[in-house]
Amino acid sequence: MADTDDLEPKPKPQGEPDFETLGIEELEDYIAGLEATIVKIRGFIAAKQAHRGSADSVFK
Repeated sequence: MADTDDLEPKPKPQGEPDFETLGIEELEDYIAGLEATIVKIRGFIAAKQAHRGSADSVFK
């Protein structure tokens, strides 16, 4: 029996919403979500920089 999973269309990643159709509150919510993502990513960067600093000190 053939695997039919390969035949089904893959879901497309969602891009930006249509900003023209969003209300002010929806736009503010969208910005808040982006800002939360930025904070999360900055946390990952800080952790990686700390880890790199620890690794660099071992090899000096």
